[in-house]
Formats: sequence, C-alpha cells, structure tokens
Amino acid sequence: MILAAAAWTGHDTRLIAATLIAIAVIVVLISKFKLHAFLALILGSAVLGLVAGMPVDKLLKSFSSGVGSTVASTGVLIALGAMIGKLLADSGGAEQIVDTIVSRSSKRMLPWAMALVAALIGLPMFFEIGLVLLVPIVLLVVKRTGQPLLLIGIPALAGLSVLHGLIPPHPGPLAAAGTLNANVGIVLAFGLLVAIPTVIIAGPLFGMLAARWMPNLKAPERLIPASDKESDAPRPSFAATLTTVLLPVVLMLAKAIADIVAGKENEVRRVLDFLGDPLSALLITVLVGMFTLGRAAGFTRDRIATTVNDSLGPIAGIILIVAAGGGFKQVLVDAGVGDVITQLAQGASIPALLLGWLVAVAIRLATGSATVATVSAAGIVSPLAATLDPTHTALLVLAIGAGSLFFSHVNDAGFWLVKEYFGMSVGQTVRSWSVMETVISVVAIAIILPLGALL
Repeated sequence: MILAAAAWTGHDTRLIAATLIAIAVIVVLISKFKLHAFLALILGSAVLGLVAGMPVDKLLKSFSSGVGSTVASTGVLIALGAMIGKLLADSGGAEQIVDTIVSRSSKRMLPWAMALVAALIGLPMFFEIGLVLLVPIVLLVVKRTGQPLLLIGIPALAGLSVLHGLIPPHPGPLAAAGTLNANVGIVLAFGLLVAIPTVIIAGPLFGMLAARWMPNLKAPERLIPASDKESDAPRPSFAATLTTVLLPVVLMLAKAIADIVAGKENEVRRVLDFLGDPLSALLITVLVGMFTLGRAAGFTRDRIATTVNDSLGPIAGIILIVAAGGGFKQVLVDAGVGDVITQLAQGASIPALLLGWLVAVAIRLATGSATVATVSAAGIVSPLAATLDPTHTALLVLAIGAGSLFFSHVNDAGFWLVKEYFGMSVGQTVRSWSVMETVISVVAIAIILPLGALL
C-alpha cells in the first residue's frame, strides 16, 4: 500500500511538472521568440505529452482528436460570427448604430452611450475588428464635443473587452463552453447578467477616474476622420441593424429559457432547441443579415458574396489558435493532468470557479493572449466541470473568461493597438488600458462567485 501510494504520488508530481514545463515552453515561445501561438501550442502539447510519459502514438492521436473536436464545435461558429461582423461593418450598419445613439445623447451621457455602442457592436464582432471600427468614431466624438479622450475612449474599450471575454459567439467563451460541455444559452444569459454591471464599473465610472489621471491626453490628429460628412451610400436602418445584431442572442436565450420551463417532449421546446442552437442561430443570422444589412445597403449578390468571403481570412489565425488549444486540452486530459488538478483543488478546498479564474489569470499574464488563456485554462479545469450542474458549468466558463482579461500588458497585441490608436506612452497605456482590464476581471469574478454561492 505504501509503495503504491508513493508511486501514485510520484506520478502526480510528474504530471504537474509536465504541465508547468509545457506552459513555460508556450510562454517563452510566444513572448521571447515571437512564435505564433498556434505553433507554440503544438510544441507545448508535445512537451507535455513526452514529459508526462505518454507514448508518441497516443500523444499524436490525442492532440489530433482535440483539434478535430474543437474545430467541429467552435471553428464553424467563429466563422459564422465573423461573417455577421463583416456584413455589419461593410454595410454601414455599425455606423448607423453609432450615429443614432450618439446623436441622441447629451454630453453627460456620452460615456454611457459609447459603452452601449461598443457593447452592441461587440456582440457579433471580434475585439480587434470592433476596435478598428470604433476608434475613428471615438476620436471624432472627442473632437466634436471637446470631452477628454479617456472619458469617451475607456467606456468603448470596456464594452468591447467585456463582450470579447464573456459573451458567445466570441472565440474564448465558445471554446470554453465546448471544452466544459456547457450550455451556450445559459452561458449567454449569465454572461449578459455579469457583463452589464462590469461594463458600467470598468467603462463610464472608471473612465471618469482615468480622465482625471490624464486630463491633457490628446487624440492623434492623423487618426481623426478628415471629414464627418455623411456618405451618400445607402445604409440599413437602425431598427433593422439592431434586430439583426440581437437575433442570435434572442434565439439562444429563448432556447435556454425553454430548456428550464418546458418538458423535453414539448413541441415548442423542440423548435427552440433547434433554432437556439448556436450553429442554427448564427447561420440564420448570417442569412437574415444578407438581406437586412447587405441588400439594404444596395449590395449586389456578388458584393455580398465578396463580403462573406473576405470575413474568413482574418479569423483563420484565431481558429487555428483555438484548435491547437483544443489539442493541448485533450493531451492534458488524456495524460491525467486534469484529474490531478481536480484532486489538488478538492484537497486545498479551492472552489471550482475561483480555480478557473486563477488558472486563466496566470496564463493570461504569461502569454498575453486572452484566447490562449481561455482555452488552456478550460482544458486544465475541465474534469471539475463533470461534477457541476449546468448553471455552475456556465459560471465556470465565465470565471475563466474573466480571468483571461486580467492586466493586459506588453506581451498582448491589444495593448499595443490601444497604445497607438490613442497616442499614449507605455506608462499611460498601463495606467488606463491595463488597469481597466484588471478592473473588468476583478469585478466580473466578484459578481460570479456570489452567483455561484446563491445558485
């Protein structure tokens, strides 16, 4: 018995060491050698399996199966989300939302309006796309109103970032939900519940504080649109644009509600289960968007086809990173690392939600990538999800997403995007953007933990 216990303990130690070495390899390859995260995750998976003592054939099979299942469950959804975002941007629908909300807001309400605009734009769009789209609007609003740059800019950044980290169909939440077998509709419902107060605190409220810290920060003149004259090109109406953006959200929430209140044999629930499945909801929205956004903007069939085709190129790297993260997750699971982490967490009495957040924070700080942090942390804590009910599994997805946003710094591409677009120094970017990201992460987990206790 003693020898068996010693052998078991030694095996556990080896698995933990293999995990730490693999994560260190990924971090060094991404941060020091500037290797693409896709390649770093492949090499990290190989290191993990070999150090853990997995046979090479089992290692290759494990990684391949993880990649395949992740692409099947998440890659298609990411692609559909990118199509919706591209239709929204090219048709002028995004500008329609911005112009309508901002034109009806007073100076005092502008920060709140920008947070709302960013949240709406951020629902179907990836962070980088939303940022590129919103920055000229932010700078133009600052120029028109004379308001401090960060008072307007921070709420917009917060709206985009929170949606990116917590709300499907963004890659991180979708990948984590797939890894943990979470109900995407429940993740979406609780994600919105957590996102609203988080955006308020990290956006308009923190924006007031950041504007006081750096009141003399000026918008870069070269990035301010040269003319704010309205284009003669037709644009979809505000109502049509908003309906299209919210359509997948409504369908997935309807499915989640039907799953709670209706029996499995109920015909309405069966219909909503089909329509509210993330794949169906996003596919329906793409098809609807071709008419409500594309045709409303005067696009021909060829132009709509071009827009849809052009949406896929920029997200190829994201899909590959998520897929490799799925492979890394599967190697973790098949090597037995997840079971060891579960036992350690239970022995140390660390709640599953807090553990998911802490693991994601550590990987985020090390790699700089929210997506890498989300998919890797989800793989590490996935065995815990098997012991949780659907509600707590969804909250675990959100806890990981919150951790993945913690303190963006110099190893994060988003850090440099914000720095250049807002014309800030590294120190100013840390005091504004990095602190804002930390506020988002801490506020979100501070809401998620009590929810987990109450529910």
